[in-house]
Amino acid sequence: MLERIFKFLVAGLLAASTAAHADMSIEVVGVGANQYPIAIAPFQSEQAQQQPLTPVIADDLSRSGLFKVIGAGDLSPVPYAPEQINAAALSGRGAQTALVGRVEPAGDGNLSIKFWLIDLGTKQTLIAHEKVARPTQLRRVAHQIADMIYQKITGEPGAFNSRIAYVLKQGKRYQLQVADADGYGAQTIVASNEPIMSPKWSPDGGRLAYVSFEDKKPIVYAQELATGRRWQVAAFKGSNSAPAWAPDGKTLAVTLTRDGGSQIFTVPVQGGTPRRLTNTGEINTEAYFTPDGSIVFTSDRGGSPQIYRMSASGGQAERLTFTGGYNASPKVSPDGKTLTFVTQTNGFHVAVMDMASRQVQVLTDTSADDSPSFAPNARMILYETEVGGRGVLHAVSRDGRVKQRLRVQAGDVRQPAWGPVLR
Repeated sequence: MLERIFKFLVAGLLAASTAAHADMSIEVVGVGANQYPIAIAPFQSEQAQQQPLTPVIADDLSRSGLFKVIGAGDLSPVPYAPEQINAAALSGRGAQTALVGRVEPAGDGNLSIKFWLIDLGTKQTLIAHEKVARPTQLRRVAHQIADMIYQKITGEPGAFNSRIAYVLKQGKRYQLQVADADGYGAQTIVASNEPIMSPKWSPDGGRLAYVSFEDKKPIVYAQELATGRRWQVAAFKGSNSAPAWAPDGKTLAVTLTRDGGSQIFTVPVQGGTPRRLTNTGEINTEAYFTPDGSIVFTSDRGGSPQIYRMSASGGQAERLTFTGGYNASPKVSPDGKTLTFVTQTNGFHVAVMDMASRQVQVLTDTSADDSPSFAPNARMILYETEVGGRGVLHAVSRDGRVKQRLRVQAGDVRQPAWGPVLR
């Protein structure tokens, strides 16, 4: 039983950034109980741009599993403004709202993107907005528009304008990559012939912490994505693993074996003297800061790997999981309401616990799951699993209804981490 938690100790345990690699494709294999029907018309003049906006918006909303996108590009004329919408025609197709817009020059090489979301029944304008951006930023703008629609319709923030990090292994080469949440625009942040593991996003989304074995032992690094600057945060005697960012972005929790056991410490993100938080003789690892300032972590102090919670300053810990002989890899949702983790019941599965009621639900039917990570809106959970012996990424909604498969052309993909919404 401890074999897998020792893997966490090591797995919780070079190259400059490169241009975009082969992108992921995402297949939706489960949808919400009720899908909201929305008509999307092509924006005026968007086809003249290298990246049209509405295909990205439609893909984002469809991928969520909560929207049914209804095409409006075959209408004559195609509506580009609210007064041009044929509400009867679109309502006849089952749509409840319609998105229309146009792209226009805005001077200095910029583009103006004006768009409206209209309720077809009441004719009410739900969204009327303009964004100004460079032509190279249109994909990002499309994600922002999708987020605005998602929030208006569901009442919850969207997470399309965010990024994911993961480790891609091809042959003997390891690459830490970053891509948009839809898998587009993958870039290699660092590469090595030695393992790279446990990427974690800083709260501001501008840095990654991770574990690299490039010096033949696990060392925790931090790296600025904009500049590529990287540095060692924890390179102490023994193993240095399982980094986790404090909410202020100034401190990392790490697991160190420098004193002979596996214990959780905090260390300044720029490096410095570590402060010990756990003092038991058992394995303590996989620390994760919660929004309320506490830390959840994995420990076998009770005889098997289970999840505990303690103050961010250390001290007495409270056990959270009691069902089953293996529960590990804890993460708490950004709203603090839900704990996700990996549990062993006829394989390893992603589960969630309601932090108020302590009720547990197993979400996945895959059987080799690991490294769950919440979307910034807490709606979806990204995780790694195995298909045909190959590491792949899947995602599942917090209620288990919506399921996605993320595919790359070749290689093992593991250790995913979902970053914050981009500002």
